Amino acid sequence: MNDAPPPTEITVAPVRSTAAPVWRNPWFYLVLMAVGLALWQWVETRIRLADTQQEVARRLADNAAASKEDRSLLKESQEQVAALQDRVDTLESQQAEFQGQAQELRNLYQDLARSRDDATLLEVEQAVTLAAQQLQLAGNVQAAVLALQSADAKLARLDRPQFIPLRKTLARDLERLQALPFVDLPGMSVKLESAIVAVDKLPLAMDQRPRSPEKPAAAQPAATELPWWKRAGSELWQEVRGLVRIQRFDRAEPVLLPPEQSFFLRENLKLRLLNARLALFARDAWTFRNELRAAQDWLARYFDGQDKAVQAEIATLRQLAAAEVNIEPPSLNDSLTALRIFKSARERK
Repeated sequence: MNDAPPPTEITVAPVRSTAAPVWRNPWFYLVLMAVGLALWQWVETRIRLADTQQEVARRLADNAAASKEDRSLLKESQEQVAALQDRVDTLESQQAEFQGQAQELRNLYQDLARSRDDATLLEVEQAVTLAAQQLQLAGNVQAAVLALQSADAKLARLDRPQFIPLRKTLARDLERLQALPFVDLPGMSVKLESAIVAVDKLPLAMDQRPRSPEKPAAAQPAATELPWWKRAGSELWQEVRGLVRIQRFDRAEPVLLPPEQSFFLRENLKLRLLNARLALFARDAWTFRNELRAAQDWLARYFDGQDKAVQAEIATLRQLAAAEVNIEPPSLNDSLTALRIFKSARERK
Protein backbone atom coordinates (compact mmCIF):
# COMPACT_ATOMS: atom_id res chain seq x y z
CA MET A 1 0.00 0.00 0.00
CA ASN A 2 1.49 3.22 -1.09
CA ASP A 3 0.35 6.20 0.73
CA ALA A 4 2.84 8.72 -0.90
CA PRO A 5 1.39 11.44 -3.04
CA PRO A 6 2.17 11.38 -6.75
CA PRO A 7 5.10 13.43 -8.10
CA THR A 8 4.34 16.86 -9.25
CA GLU A 9 5.53 17.70 -12.77
CA ILE A 10 7.25 21.03 -13.05
CA THR A 11 7.65 22.46 -16.46
CA VAL A 12 10.58 24.84 -17.07
CA ALA A 13 10.19 27.22 -19.83
CA PRO A 14 13.34 27.60 -22.12
CA VAL A 15 15.45 30.68 -21.49
CA ARG A 16 16.43 32.54 -24.60
CA SER A 17 20.19 33.43 -24.59
CA THR A 18 21.05 36.91 -25.34
CA ALA A 19 25.12 36.34 -25.51
CA ALA A 20 27.14 36.92 -28.82
CA PRO A 21 28.69 33.99 -30.83
CA VAL A 22 32.21 32.66 -29.80
CA TRP A 23 33.86 33.09 -33.16
CA ARG A 24 33.15 36.73 -32.89
CA ASN A 25 35.09 36.97 -29.63
CA PRO A 26 38.68 38.27 -30.22
CA TRP A 27 39.98 36.19 -27.31
CA PHE A 28 38.99 33.16 -29.20
CA TYR A 29 41.48 33.94 -31.87
CA LEU A 30 44.18 34.76 -29.35
CA VAL A 31 43.65 31.50 -27.62
CA LEU A 32 43.56 29.73 -30.93
CA MET A 33 46.84 31.36 -31.95
CA ALA A 34 48.37 30.48 -28.62
CA VAL A 35 47.27 26.92 -28.99
CA GLY A 36 48.62 26.79 -32.54
CA LEU A 37 51.92 28.29 -31.50
CA ALA A 38 52.18 25.82 -28.66
CA LEU A 39 51.32 23.00 -31.02
CA TRP A 40 53.94 24.16 -33.52
CA GLN A 41 56.57 24.40 -30.81
CA TRP A 42 55.61 20.99 -29.54
CA VAL A 43 55.90 19.52 -33.03
CA GLU A 44 59.22 21.27 -33.61
CA THR A 45 60.48 20.10 -30.27
CA ARG A 46 59.43 16.58 -31.07
CA ILE A 47 61.19 16.79 -34.43
CA ARG A 48 64.35 18.17 -32.81
CA LEU A 49 64.14 15.61 -30.07
CA ALA A 50 63.79 12.88 -32.68
CA ASP A 51 66.80 14.24 -34.55
CA THR A 52 68.72 14.48 -31.33
CA GLN A 53 67.77 10.95 -30.45
CA GLN A 54 68.90 9.77 -33.85
CA GLU A 55 72.15 11.70 -33.53
CA VAL A 56 72.65 10.31 -30.07
CA ALA A 57 71.83 6.84 -31.32
CA ARG A 58 74.23 7.28 -34.24
CA ARG A 59 76.94 8.58 -31.98
CA LEU A 60 76.32 5.81 -29.52
CA ALA A 61 76.54 3.36 -32.36
CA ASP A 62 79.73 5.02 -33.56
CA ASN A 63 81.06 5.05 -30.04
CA ALA A 64 80.11 1.43 -29.65
CA ALA A 65 81.87 0.58 -32.90
CA ALA A 66 84.85 2.70 -31.92
CA SER A 67 84.83 1.14 -28.48
CA LYS A 68 84.72 -2.30 -30.05
CA GLU A 69 87.55 -1.34 -32.40
CA ASP A 70 89.44 0.14 -29.47
CA ARG A 71 88.93 -3.04 -27.53
CA SER A 72 90.15 -4.97 -30.51
CA LEU A 73 93.14 -2.68 -30.85
CA LEU A 74 93.72 -2.82 -27.13
CA LYS A 75 93.61 -6.58 -27.23
CA GLU A 76 95.93 -6.61 -30.21
CA SER A 77 98.19 -4.14 -28.46
CA GLN A 78 98.17 -6.25 -25.34
CA GLU A 79 99.06 -9.30 -27.42
CA GLN A 80 101.85 -7.35 -29.11
CA VAL A 81 103.05 -6.10 -25.74
CA ALA A 82 103.00 -9.64 -24.43
CA ALA A 83 104.91 -10.83 -27.50
CA LEU A 84 107.37 -7.97 -27.12
CA GLN A 85 107.74 -8.75 -23.45
CA ASP A 86 108.50 -12.34 -24.34
CA ARG A 87 111.08 -11.16 -26.85
CA VAL A 88 112.52 -8.76 -24.29
CA ASP A 89 112.73 -11.58 -21.78
CA THR A 90 114.40 -13.76 -24.41
CA LEU A 91 116.81 -10.96 -25.35
CA GLU A 92 117.57 -10.32 -21.70
CA SER A 93 118.32 -13.98 -21.15
CA GLN A 94 120.46 -14.02 -24.30
CA GLN A 95 122.16 -10.82 -23.19
CA ALA A 96 122.85 -12.34 -19.81
CA GLU A 97 124.23 -15.41 -21.57
CA PHE A 98 126.31 -13.26 -23.91
CA GLN A 99 127.60 -11.25 -20.97
CA GLY A 100 128.59 -14.44 -19.26
CA GLN A 101 130.32 -15.66 -22.41
CA ALA A 102 131.97 -12.26 -22.85
CA GLN A 103 133.23 -12.40 -19.28
CA GLU A 104 134.55 -15.89 -19.88
CA LEU A 105 136.24 -14.69 -23.06
CA ARG A 106 137.73 -11.74 -21.20
CA ASN A 107 138.99 -14.06 -18.51
CA LEU A 108 140.35 -16.43 -21.14
CA TYR A 109 142.00 -13.55 -23.00
CA GLN A 110 143.52 -12.29 -19.77
CA ASP A 111 144.78 -15.78 -19.02
CA LEU A 112 146.17 -16.11 -22.54
CA ALA A 113 147.69 -12.65 -22.37
CA ARG A 114 149.22 -13.44 -19.01
CA SER A 115 150.49 -16.77 -20.33
CA ARG A 116 151.88 -15.00 -23.40
CA ASP A 117 153.51 -12.38 -21.21
CA ASP A 118 154.96 -15.08 -18.96
CA ALA A 119 156.27 -17.00 -21.98
CA THR A 120 157.81 -13.84 -23.40
CA LEU A 121 159.39 -12.99 -20.06
CA LEU A 122 160.85 -16.49 -19.93
CA GLU A 123 162.29 -16.05 -23.44
CA VAL A 124 163.66 -12.63 -22.49
CA GLU A 125 165.27 -14.07 -19.36
CA GLN A 126 166.84 -16.87 -21.41
CA ALA A 127 168.18 -14.34 -23.93
CA VAL A 128 169.68 -12.13 -21.21
CA THR A 129 171.18 -15.17 -19.48
CA LEU A 130 172.68 -16.31 -22.79
CA ALA A 131 174.15 -12.85 -23.33
CA ALA A 132 175.70 -12.91 -19.86
CA GLN A 133 177.18 -16.37 -20.50
CA GLN A 134 178.63 -15.23 -23.83
CA LEU A 135 180.31 -12.31 -22.08
CA GLN A 136 181.62 -14.26 -19.12
CA LEU A 137 182.70 -17.51 -20.80
CA ALA A 138 183.59 -16.52 -24.37
CA GLY A 139 183.85 -12.74 -24.24
CA ASN A 140 181.66 -12.65 -27.33
CA VAL A 141 180.32 -9.09 -27.26
CA GLN A 142 178.56 -9.35 -30.62
CA ALA A 143 176.61 -12.44 -29.56
CA ALA A 144 175.60 -10.69 -26.32
CA VAL A 145 174.45 -7.61 -28.27
CA LEU A 146 172.34 -9.76 -30.59
CA ALA A 147 170.79 -11.60 -27.62
CA LEU A 148 169.85 -8.34 -25.87
CA GLN A 149 168.43 -6.89 -29.09
CA SER A 150 166.33 -10.03 -29.52
CA ALA A 151 165.03 -9.71 -25.94
CA ASP A 152 164.14 -6.04 -26.46
CA ALA A 153 162.34 -6.88 -29.73
CA LYS A 154 160.22 -9.51 -27.95
CA LEU A 155 159.16 -6.96 -25.33
CA ALA A 156 158.45 -4.37 -28.03
CA ARG A 157 156.06 -6.76 -29.84
CA LEU A 158 153.95 -7.11 -26.68
CA ASP A 159 153.60 -3.31 -26.42
CA ARG A 160 152.83 -3.31 -22.68
CA PRO A 161 153.41 -0.13 -20.65
CA GLN A 162 154.57 -2.20 -17.68
CA PHE A 163 157.58 -3.41 -19.69
CA ILE A 164 158.98 0.09 -20.27
CA PRO A 165 161.28 0.14 -17.18
CA LEU A 166 162.64 -3.28 -18.12
CA ARG A 167 163.29 -2.12 -21.69
CA LYS A 168 165.12 0.94 -20.38
CA THR A 169 167.42 -1.29 -18.36
CA LEU A 170 168.11 -3.47 -21.41
CA ALA A 171 168.81 -0.34 -23.47
CA ARG A 172 171.41 0.86 -20.94
CA ASP A 173 173.20 -2.50 -21.05
CA LEU A 174 173.07 -2.45 -24.84
CA GLU A 175 174.65 0.99 -24.95
CA ARG A 176 177.50 -0.15 -22.68
CA LEU A 177 178.16 -3.20 -24.87
CA GLN A 178 178.03 -1.27 -28.13
CA ALA A 179 180.46 1.30 -26.74
CA LEU A 180 183.18 -1.37 -26.31
CA PRO A 181 185.93 -1.64 -28.97
CA PHE A 182 185.34 -4.47 -31.39
CA VAL A 183 187.29 -7.64 -30.58
CA ASP A 184 186.60 -10.60 -32.84
CA LEU A 185 187.21 -13.34 -30.31
CA PRO A 186 185.33 -16.01 -32.31
CA GLY A 187 187.34 -15.12 -35.43
CA MET A 188 190.60 -15.25 -33.49
CA SER A 189 189.57 -18.60 -32.03
CA VAL A 190 188.89 -19.95 -35.52
CA LYS A 191 192.32 -18.78 -36.69
CA LEU A 192 193.97 -20.53 -33.73
CA GLU A 193 192.04 -23.70 -34.48
CA SER A 194 193.18 -23.58 -38.11
CA ALA A 195 196.76 -23.07 -36.94
CA ILE A 196 196.47 -26.09 -34.64
CA VAL A 197 195.16 -28.27 -37.49
CA ALA A 198 197.95 -27.07 -39.82
CA VAL A 199 200.75 -28.11 -37.41
CA ASP A 200 200.68 -31.73 -38.59
CA LYS A 201 201.32 -30.65 -42.19
CA LEU A 202 204.19 -28.23 -41.57
CA PRO A 203 207.63 -29.50 -42.73
CA LEU A 204 210.46 -29.64 -40.22
CA ALA A 205 213.73 -27.86 -40.80
CA MET A 206 215.75 -31.11 -40.72
CA ASP A 207 213.61 -32.42 -43.58
CA GLN A 208 214.63 -29.56 -45.86
CA ARG A 209 216.40 -30.65 -49.10
CA PRO A 210 218.51 -28.36 -51.27
CA ARG A 211 216.99 -27.54 -54.57
CA SER A 212 218.77 -28.83 -57.71
CA PRO A 213 219.92 -26.04 -59.97
CA GLU A 214 217.88 -25.88 -63.11
CA LYS A 215 219.71 -26.39 -66.35
CA PRO A 216 219.11 -23.72 -68.92
CA ALA A 217 216.99 -25.17 -71.69
CA ALA A 218 218.55 -22.96 -74.36
CA ALA A 219 222.05 -24.31 -73.70
CA GLN A 220 221.18 -27.92 -74.48
CA PRO A 221 220.59 -27.51 -78.20
CA ALA A 222 223.83 -25.53 -78.48
CA ALA A 223 225.80 -28.39 -76.87
CA THR A 224 225.23 -30.58 -79.92
CA GLU A 225 227.15 -28.11 -82.04
CA LEU A 226 230.34 -28.39 -79.88
CA PRO A 227 233.19 -30.76 -80.81
CA TRP A 228 233.05 -34.20 -79.31
CA TRP A 229 235.93 -33.67 -76.89
CA LYS A 230 234.28 -30.50 -75.51
CA ARG A 231 230.99 -32.34 -75.13
CA ALA A 232 232.74 -35.16 -73.27
CA GLY A 233 234.43 -32.65 -70.95
CA SER A 234 231.15 -30.89 -70.26
CA GLU A 235 229.38 -34.12 -69.40
CA LEU A 236 232.20 -35.14 -67.07
CA TRP A 237 232.02 -31.75 -65.33
CA GLN A 238 228.25 -32.14 -64.80
CA GLU A 239 228.81 -35.54 -63.21
CA VAL A 240 231.39 -34.07 -60.84
CA ARG A 241 229.06 -31.20 -59.89
CA GLY A 242 226.29 -33.69 -59.10
CA LEU A 243 228.52 -35.35 -56.50
CA VAL A 244 229.09 -32.14 -54.50
CA ARG A 245 226.32 -29.83 -53.19
CA ILE A 246 226.88 -26.54 -51.41
CA GLN A 247 224.11 -25.21 -49.12
CA ARG A 248 224.04 -21.89 -47.24
CA PHE A 249 222.32 -21.47 -43.90
CA ASP A 250 221.45 -17.96 -42.74
CA ARG A 251 220.54 -19.30 -39.32
CA ALA A 252 221.74 -21.88 -36.85
CA GLU A 253 221.93 -25.41 -38.01
CA PRO A 254 218.54 -27.12 -37.84
CA VAL A 255 218.02 -29.38 -34.90
CA LEU A 256 218.01 -33.04 -35.77
CA LEU A 257 215.21 -34.88 -34.01
CA PRO A 258 214.35 -38.55 -34.00
CA PRO A 259 210.88 -39.44 -35.33
CA GLU A 260 209.35 -39.92 -31.89
CA GLN A 261 210.60 -36.52 -30.74
CA SER A 262 209.22 -34.95 -33.92
CA PHE A 263 205.79 -36.28 -32.94
CA PHE A 264 206.08 -34.85 -29.42
CA LEU A 265 207.31 -31.55 -30.87
CA ARG A 266 204.17 -31.17 -32.94
CA GLU A 267 201.95 -32.20 -30.02
CA ASN A 268 203.63 -29.73 -27.66
CA LEU A 269 203.21 -26.99 -30.25
CA LYS A 270 199.52 -27.85 -30.44
CA LEU A 271 199.27 -27.66 -26.66
CA ARG A 272 200.80 -24.20 -26.65
CA LEU A 273 198.30 -23.04 -29.25
CA LEU A 274 195.46 -24.61 -27.22
CA ASN A 275 196.68 -22.79 -24.12
CA ALA A 276 196.69 -19.57 -26.13
CA ARG A 277 193.11 -20.25 -27.19
CA LEU A 278 192.00 -20.86 -23.60
CA ALA A 279 193.76 -17.69 -22.50
CA LEU A 280 191.92 -15.85 -25.28
CA PHE A 281 188.56 -16.97 -23.91
CA ALA A 282 189.68 -16.09 -20.37
CA ARG A 283 190.90 -12.69 -21.64
CA ASP A 284 194.31 -13.44 -20.14
CA ALA A 285 196.44 -11.25 -22.40
CA TRP A 286 199.78 -12.11 -20.73
CA THR A 287 199.38 -15.88 -21.10
CA PHE A 288 197.92 -15.48 -24.59
CA ARG A 289 200.91 -13.51 -25.89
CA ASN A 290 203.52 -15.66 -24.14
CA GLU A 291 202.10 -18.86 -25.61
CA LEU A 292 201.96 -17.35 -29.10
CA ARG A 293 205.50 -16.01 -28.76
CA ALA A 294 206.79 -19.42 -27.70
CA ALA A 295 204.91 -21.05 -30.60
CA GLN A 296 206.53 -18.59 -33.03
CA ASP A 297 210.00 -19.40 -31.64
CA TRP A 298 209.40 -23.10 -32.05
CA LEU A 299 208.19 -22.62 -35.63
CA ALA A 300 211.25 -20.54 -36.46
CA ARG A 301 213.65 -23.02 -34.81
CA TYR A 302 212.30 -26.46 -35.65
CA PHE A 303 210.34 -25.95 -38.88
CA ASP A 304 211.32 -25.05 -42.42
CA GLY A 305 211.28 -21.26 -42.54
CA GLN A 306 211.48 -21.32 -46.33
CA ASP A 307 208.17 -23.14 -46.63
CA LYS A 308 205.19 -20.90 -47.44
CA ALA A 309 202.87 -22.77 -45.04
CA VAL A 310 205.31 -22.20 -42.16
CA GLN A 311 205.65 -18.53 -43.09
CA ALA A 312 201.87 -18.14 -43.19
CA GLU A 313 201.58 -19.85 -39.77
CA ILE A 314 204.13 -17.50 -38.23
CA ALA A 315 202.42 -14.45 -39.78
CA THR A 316 199.05 -15.58 -38.39
CA LEU A 317 200.43 -16.04 -34.89
CA ARG A 318 202.19 -12.67 -35.05
CA GLN A 319 198.94 -10.99 -36.09
CA LEU A 320 197.00 -12.69 -33.28
CA ALA A 321 199.63 -11.70 -30.70
CA ALA A 322 199.30 -8.05 -31.73
CA ALA A 323 195.53 -8.01 -31.14
CA GLU A 324 194.06 -6.57 -27.92
CA VAL A 325 192.15 -9.17 -25.94
CA ASN A 326 192.21 -7.78 -22.41
CA ILE A 327 188.89 -5.89 -22.63
CA GLU A 328 186.70 -6.28 -19.59
CA PRO A 329 183.05 -6.46 -20.76
CA PRO A 330 180.34 -5.04 -18.52
CA SER A 331 178.10 -7.35 -16.56
CA LEU A 332 174.37 -7.70 -17.19
CA ASN A 333 173.42 -7.81 -13.51
CA ASP A 334 171.12 -4.79 -13.91
CA SER A 335 169.01 -6.49 -16.56
CA LEU A 336 168.92 -9.80 -14.69
CA THR A 337 167.93 -8.05 -11.44
CA ALA A 338 165.21 -6.03 -13.20
CA LEU A 339 163.82 -9.24 -14.68
CA ARG A 340 163.71 -10.99 -11.31
CA ILE A 341 162.01 -8.01 -9.64
CA PHE A 342 159.44 -7.76 -12.44
CA LYS A 343 158.62 -11.48 -12.28
CA SER A 344 158.29 -11.36 -8.49
CA ALA A 345 155.88 -8.41 -8.72
CA ARG A 346 153.73 -10.30 -11.29
CA GLU A 347 153.61 -13.41 -9.11
CA ARG A 348 152.37 -11.42 -6.11
CA LYS A 349 149.38 -10.05 -8.09
